[in-house]
Amino acid sequence: MSQIRASRRPRLPDRLKGALKRWLGRTPPPAVLASGYLALIGVGAVLLLLPPMTAEPITLMDALFTSTSAVTVTGLVVIDTETTLTFWGQLVVAVLIQLGGLGLMTFAVLVWSALGLTLGITQGNYLREDLNQTSYIRLTRLVWTIFRVVIIAEVAGAMLLCLSFMPHHGLAAGLWHAIFHSVSAFNNAGFSTFSPGLTGYAVDPIVNTVIPALFIVGGIGYVVVADVWSRPFWRGWSLHTRLMIIGTLVLIVIGVGLTAALEWTNPRTLGQFDSIGARLTVAWFQGVTTRTAGFNSTDIAGLHDSTSLLYMALMAIGGGPTSTAGGLKVTTIVVMVLATVAFLRRRTEIWAFGRSIPLGDVLKAMALISIAAALVFTAVFLLTLSHDGEFIDISFEVASAFGTTGLSRGYTGELSDFGRMVIMAVMFLGRVGPLTLGFFLATRVVPRVRYPAGQVHLG
Repeated sequence: MSQIRASRRPRLPDRLKGALKRWLGRTPPPAVLASGYLALIGVGAVLLLLPPMTAEPITLMDALFTSTSAVTVTGLVVIDTETTLTFWGQLVVAVLIQLGGLGLMTFAVLVWSALGLTLGITQGNYLREDLNQTSYIRLTRLVWTIFRVVIIAEVAGAMLLCLSFMPHHGLAAGLWHAIFHSVSAFNNAGFSTFSPGLTGYAVDPIVNTVIPALFIVGGIGYVVVADVWSRPFWRGWSLHTRLMIIGTLVLIVIGVGLTAALEWTNPRTLGQFDSIGARLTVAWFQGVTTRTAGFNSTDIAGLHDSTSLLYMALMAIGGGPTSTAGGLKVTTIVVMVLATVAFLRRRTEIWAFGRSIPLGDVLKAMALISIAAALVFTAVFLLTLSHDGEFIDISFEVASAFGTTGLSRGYTGELSDFGRMVIMAVMFLGRVGPLTLGFFLATRVVPRVRYPAGQVHLG
């Protein structure tokens, strides 16, 4: 009899699976995603502490910082990826980058579908809105589109980068460098297996073409890629796609043009190259990588303060929604610009390309910008309170962490444990925070009471 009763009891794996299903069913998607990111960071840190992963022992803080930077696809480092990490350590970082880069767009959908859960109305509406889809069927199709784009882009990128890396590093090492940089570039991570970054390939035509192509495609957003791939040119594109492409092109022109203008005679950056072509090549690479990827082909610490301020703004803007990039997102800035133009022209309706933009989207953009400003200010204040470093260096590191860009003026390694914890928090919030805020704003509540209008004097 006891054997029959024991056989009826659910096994431990079944009970754990049931508890996980109940927790996932009750927990909002942003909390699940944040928990998944934290768990992945913890696992990555533990793996990096293992002896085979490093050429020399590293501290727990070093492992946590590196894992956080990889999972949030930021690229800020406190250890040398080339000399400190072995092949296995670099492989762990590459896997963390891949999982972190894809997780933001696909993790929730994959978890719910793998466990056979039915999305609730609130969760489903949020996921569809965040991915710019109108149905669950299209949401599933988008996930498969993401995987196809990832595989094609990263494999093609690695094969092309082999043409530059293999002649200098041999067959096996060159192949690994190509794979790592392809994964890092597409996911806008900015990690490099070369200690000086890509400065040794500053004028290499393949590197300066393939790397930017990878992080531009990865940073523009999978929704845009799917839209461009499947719909007729321009007229068939959605308003989101049009705004993203126009905004991206404008920011590229601004970044590249001002980089060339401000750094043309700087002997530590563009001025060290004799030919005009070489200077334009470096200006192109550094101008486009600033917003999303974080690779460097020149000395970032040698930039003029004016250029550093420009890069801080570009890093804060970041890439596009449903992409591997961080930051405020291009469409957020574009919507605020359109709202400002409408106000200056005394229009009550905000529109672009024959389509109106709802007031809710404008309020969401305002909230994102306000919260981002508060987060960046708080982080800069805490770091200036605890460190006697240069203000421009501290502000640059914080902007890079928030935009999950990874460019650095070399100040990250000088931070104390408290400073590293602040940067880690900014990296995490810069990656996961917009998703949580988006869920909060997407959960609309109809007010039961309407108040009479009042007057507030502004400006």
